[in-house]
Amino acid sequence: MAASTLGRAVKVLLAPALALGATVGLASAPASAAVWNSCDQWGSTSLNGYTLYNNIWGSGAGSQCVWANSGTNWGVWANHPDTGGIKSYPDAKKTVGKQVASLTSLTSTYNVTVPSSGAYNTSYDIWDTGHKYEVMLWVNKTGAVGPLGTAQGTVTLGGATWTVYKGNNGSNDVFSFIRSSNSSSGTVNILPILKWIKDTKGWFGNVTIGDVQFGYEITSASGGLNFTTNNLTVSGS
Repeated sequence: MAASTLGRAVKVLLAPALALGATVGLASAPASAAVWNSCDQWGSTSLNGYTLYNNIWGSGAGSQCVWANSGTNWGVWANHPDTGGIKSYPDAKKTVGKQVASLTSLTSTYNVTVPSSGAYNTSYDIWDTGHKYEVMLWVNKTGAVGPLGTAQGTVTLGGATWTVYKGNNGSNDVFSFIRSSNSSSGTVNILPILKWIKDTKGWFGNVTIGDVQFGYEITSASGGLNFTTNNLTVSGS
């Protein structure tokens, strides 16, 4: 990533207070009235099994507002300056709470509409319950953004080919999978990726997967840009 990838839990503790515009961007939400919206730095709500966060955690951030019709249909308007460093990760989270070896399936579908300008990635952020390991799956990226760590080669898993990076941000290990081609919709079979990390590479043991997050890691969105999650599902057993 553009600067460094910090654990979302750590980000919440370390991020500075930001002065956010209280009304900016809500006009960019869909014409149908959203059931929830927030321009608060840490704005959050739970809808039909998903937890939504505005999550503006980086320094030098501008304004950002999130809206939601449901936990699976939501979006963000962001106006962050064209400077380096990640500003935010607005996301929807589904809690899993099972060990990797106990899971029989873990899949997700996504359908997004994202801008052609700015600097950001659309990504899954998957955590173990101890926040020692972070698995990022980038399904698309635009602008001057890149993953933390060093390249480990390519692998075809979960329905796509990825370039894999391994690094550590000082708080946790980060395993980033960058899709070989940008995608705005698709299905990701997450479980084989987790098993590859555990069984093939041995980078972690039989950890308990806590959260599967999906959102937009935004470095810049100068002038105001819209990011829309048309549909998102996360399911596991």
